[in-house]
Amino acid sequence: MSLQKLSHIFTKIVFIALRTNLFHIVFLPFLLTFGCLSSYSQELPKKSTPLAVKKQQDSLNLGLKNTIKVNDTVKKDTILKKKQLLDANIKYRSKDYAKISQKKRQITLNDEAEVYYKDIELKAGIIVIDYEKNEVYAGRLKDSAGVYTQFPVFKQGSNVVEPDSIRFNFKTRKALIWNSRTDQGEMKLKGEITKRENDSVYFIKNARFTTSKNIENPEYYFLARKIKLVPGKKVVAGLTNMVIADVPTPIGVPFAFFPMTDESTSGIIIPTFGDTNARGYFLQNGGYYFALNKHYDLALLGDYYTNGSYALRAETNYAKKYKFRGSFNLRYENLIENERGLPDYRKTNIYNIQWTHSPDIKATPNSRFSASVNLGSQKYFQNSLNQLNSANFLNNTLQSSVSYAKTFNTVPQVNMSLTASHQQNTNTGEINMTLPTLQASVAQVFPFAPKDGSKKGIIKNINFQYNLRGENRINTVDSLFFKPQMFKDAKNGLQHSIPIGTNFKVFKHFSITAATNYQETWYLKTIEKKFNATTNKVDDIEKNGFATFRTYDFSSGIGTTVYGTFNFGKDSKIKSIRHVVTPRVGYTYTPSFKRYYDDYVADANGTIRSYTRFESGIFGAPGLNFSNIMSFTLGNTLEAKVKDRDSTKTELKKIKLLNSLNFSTRYNLSAEKDQLAWAPLEISGGTNLFKDKMNVNFSTTLDPYAIDSNGKTINMFNIDNGGSLFRITRAGLTVNYSLSSKKDNEKKQDSFNNQGLRNGGREDNLFGTTTDFSDRRESQFDKEDEDDAFSGFFNAQIPWDLRLAYSLAYSNDNRQNKITQNSLMFSGDIDITPKWKAGISSGYDFVQNGVTYTQLRFERDLLSWRMDFNWNPYGDRASWYFFIGISSSVLSDIKWDKRNVPDRRL
Repeated sequence: MSLQKLSHIFTKIVFIALRTNLFHIVFLPFLLTFGCLSSYSQELPKKSTPLAVKKQQDSLNLGLKNTIKVNDTVKKDTILKKKQLLDANIKYRSKDYAKISQKKRQITLNDEAEVYYKDIELKAGIIVIDYEKNEVYAGRLKDSAGVYTQFPVFKQGSNVVEPDSIRFNFKTRKALIWNSRTDQGEMKLKGEITKRENDSVYFIKNARFTTSKNIENPEYYFLARKIKLVPGKKVVAGLTNMVIADVPTPIGVPFAFFPMTDESTSGIIIPTFGDTNARGYFLQNGGYYFALNKHYDLALLGDYYTNGSYALRAETNYAKKYKFRGSFNLRYENLIENERGLPDYRKTNIYNIQWTHSPDIKATPNSRFSASVNLGSQKYFQNSLNQLNSANFLNNTLQSSVSYAKTFNTVPQVNMSLTASHQQNTNTGEINMTLPTLQASVAQVFPFAPKDGSKKGIIKNINFQYNLRGENRINTVDSLFFKPQMFKDAKNGLQHSIPIGTNFKVFKHFSITAATNYQETWYLKTIEKKFNATTNKVDDIEKNGFATFRTYDFSSGIGTTVYGTFNFGKDSKIKSIRHVVTPRVGYTYTPSFKRYYDDYVADANGTIRSYTRFESGIFGAPGLNFSNIMSFTLGNTLEAKVKDRDSTKTELKKIKLLNSLNFSTRYNLSAEKDQLAWAPLEISGGTNLFKDKMNVNFSTTLDPYAIDSNGKTINMFNIDNGGSLFRITRAGLTVNYSLSSKKDNEKKQDSFNNQGLRNGGREDNLFGTTTDFSDRRESQFDKEDEDDAFSGFFNAQIPWDLRLAYSLAYSNDNRQNKITQNSLMFSGDIDITPKWKAGISSGYDFVQNGVTYTQLRFERDLLSWRMDFNWNPYGDRASWYFFIGISSSVLSDIKWDKRNVPDRRL
């Protein structure tokens, strides 16, 4: 047979092989073996089309053109082109082997098999690709112990499904899944059989969904016979009932709807049902949540009681990343006690406004706007129906502040701030406000100092600056708050001050300061005193109009620092003790500003007295008498250097023995015979003990003068009156001690996220924790890492912490010689078991001989659930609260809340 004829026959065989896919059978094993043996990564074989065959033939002919001339007798292919079923390549790989069956048109991947198609990823122990049906099958593998491993993982976009096995069609993109497992936000779903219709719709039979971490053995779940799942959006279920510990319960619904989204969505907030003895049955904390956008939201809540009481609340949170964050709460309650027509019927309205705004300093480094507002009715926290804030009930002060500060980077620098402040005493109802306070200052200017170099000497250190302060101050009571009379009684003023000073050293070790201060004060209201013969009293007549006065003073001081060190022996653990003494003597001179004083008739006898029309001003009044005052202060600190317990360290360890011990007094050089020259001696100090776990502070006041039989201080030294050198008038001692078995004993609570702290509570829980009925998912105890908790019931190290606070006060101003305060308060928490926590806050008052406010709290961690019990056993706040519910926010409405609130009439 001729060579030309053999070549012609071989060409036809190749062409026929290409058309019938014999090419894959003949050459694909070689390509798999030699081309990609290491990874088994391939693209699924495609069906050859006539166009592809022609290209292959042309390529082949081109290669043979220069060797053998071939007469092509094949006619042009008239078969119509078929549209490809797959519009993208399918890539696959496996660890063990990839078996290709051309007869079954299947590829089998074994052990850590992976398939990728567009945005779809499939991983499993074994995968079978049927490229005839355009389907893929995935399943598990058994290990040597007969345990199933390498469960399939089906991922499309952000949706992940982990079934036992799966069957997926690349053309229709439909799937059939057995025992699928998927996470949708906080919810976990497992379905017996799942049918995937498309990218956004799944139908599941016998599905159970839960918030438990263990989907295979959850402590509870909801069993739905049929559900429709739209990933990332919603779950619509048919007949559904709750199963607890694999025991079906009668708790169920004929149908259910669960929103599934990572973003906030608007919806109804289910109220809590309950009853109280004073106001009957109630629906509490029901309303609607508006998810306005990603920067802010709004919740409208309300309570209703069958006796007619009701409450309304609006709560919003807002935030802008790297800019600011804040929240605003407005609360109003209409309280009714007893029945209408009865003599003890009472109706009151209370309200509370809270606003917190915190900027990001990096966003606007030269300006800052912040707010911390907590104001409202005097008895809001004592009478509120919606929360029990023990700490705020015992703390009788509400404070607010809204401020804006701006820095102008000029030369010299200028700072300005505008502040509105509020302080309210909930016992007396007194309110002090500044609306607003304006402050501005120009940085120090050194007119005689060089631009570069140090400032030495009297002249170079001379500096001055300018300060401005303006206030509109309001003093009112709760009943007149924001009424016309409140603004009518406002007082205002503006004060300018220019301090000029310098400092220098003498004899190398003594520092001397000298300063003078010029002040000019402006008022818009003054007073005039006139004797009223009709009432036989002196009337203060208010005068409107601009008025001003100017004052100045001079001050100087000299001080130094003395060091003393006492060294111990070489073998002593304590190497040395260092004593630092800082004495200072100061002098202040203020002249008399008698020109600003006038005379008036004080009584019917014609007694003449002096007064100044500025005496009711917010910045004070000019002084009538000049003063020469010498001040004396003496500061002390003690520090020890000891060997470190770590023998590898060569440096000595410094320990503070006494943080401070200060003595201070004053002497009036211009005091007249009937005036007291010496001021009482003030002694104060403090130290930290036991590795800074105990903080001790003390203070006392020693008066050198005696008192008469009426308790009035007289111009006679106590020692000359038959007494001691000094008379103790006041003394105080506070001790705070904190113990803990945990690693971090300084856990700080975020006041922005902690409602109890924002209401005026305490971090140490000495007055108990706050119970907020609007959100009972928050724990009564500090959150801790799982690594810090013990792992077993019989572990010897049970986590606990204890906080002690002791306070002692002594008073002897009028020979009463009395302990006015002597109390010990404590607060502690303990983890009885890994899931049981208990806490107590209590104390004892040794003056009143009684137990202080006491709170007992218990909490049980039920994994996906939380149960707590809060009990105040006695007193006018005696009450108890019980709660059990699902911790997750998705199912937070599934709860049971029972309470016995305090009797507000007490």
